Amino acid sequence: MKATIAYLPGDGIGPEVGGMAMAILDAVAARFGHEFHINECLVGGAAIDATGDPLPPQTRSTCEAADAIFLGAVGGPKWDGDGPRPESGLLALRKLLGLYANIRPVRPHPRAAAASPIKPEILKGVDMVVVRELTGGIYFGKKSRETDSATDVCTYTRTEIERVVRRAGKLAQGRRGKITSVDKANVLETSRLWREVTTRVITEEFPALELEHILVDAAAMYLLSRPAEFDVIVTENMFGDILTDEASMLAGSMGLLPSASLGDGPRGLYEPIHGSAPDIAGKSLANPMASILSGAMLLRLSLGLNTEAEAIENSIDSILSEGYRTDDIASNGERPLTTSQVGDMIAGLVMG
Repeated sequence: MKATIAYLPGDGIGPEVGGMAMAILDAVAARFGHEFHINECLVGGAAIDATGDPLPPQTRSTCEAADAIFLGAVGGPKWDGDGPRPESGLLALRKLLGLYANIRPVRPHPRAAAASPIKPEILKGVDMVVVRELTGGIYFGKKSRETDSATDVCTYTRTEIERVVRRAGKLAQGRRGKITSVDKANVLETSRLWREVTTRVITEEFPALELEHILVDAAAMYLLSRPAEFDVIVTENMFGDILTDEASMLAGSMGLLPSASLGDGPRGLYEPIHGSAPDIAGKSLANPMASILSGAMLLRLSLGLNTEAEAIENSIDSILSEGYRTDDIASNGERPLTTSQVGDMIAGLVMG
């Protein structure tokens, strides 16, 4: 197969973990006889520094022409002033490509359970996917700021809710057949619309699925007290952002969880769920596994290469099972490996 991948290293640890993911894709191409053309371009703070724009025109055109897009991370305190923010480049990219559903799988590895603050018996059997709506809600609503007040408007349309719920429903059909919709319908009008539309879409289009509605505060509690009961969770933009960061603690670290942002077609944007972590940038301390697993999702969801994706996932399972760790998941007394050491080990296993 021939495919073009837009690679956006971004800021902080983004180039480190993203570089490891690109090395693994190179290993996949070599082993399975594919040809991946990787086009690197600027985004976020790095793009602001170079061009003044967090999503320069060249990056836009490169991403629009690619079969898939891979992002390292964006942001950092360097750009916290009054000028352009790195995160605005990512939001603009999602809008440009029509990416409305963020897919975040959470499946803790048994040998990494010690890194989680949650009791091992609670983690047993946890295997969920969180589907977060990406284009609506408070992040994209009208905003205003005065000296003594500020306003952020939360808006959702029926169409925005329908399409992300359908995406979640299709996922649940291929899994355990349960979908949990998270909202705040006891307080918010947008959540009342969300619940109404979700109920109709699931009952009419996916009648075999089990549907439950949970308020977001209860969902936050249940993620820590009974996480194994969740299969597919679907929720709005801000709730999904918060809940998936919480869910990362089930796996023990944000450095273990990948994500995919998808629209109606096969092209998607793939990135680890963690941020740019500028405090450890350049020190080879970052865990590249989430980034590498995001590469596996890219292969499966955008390029249809399931066997190749499984080769990456199995390699990471082997690394963890054999006791190799990075700093974020190392227990007391364990000597953690560097970012590049872990990446090189995974690449070697992928090559066979």
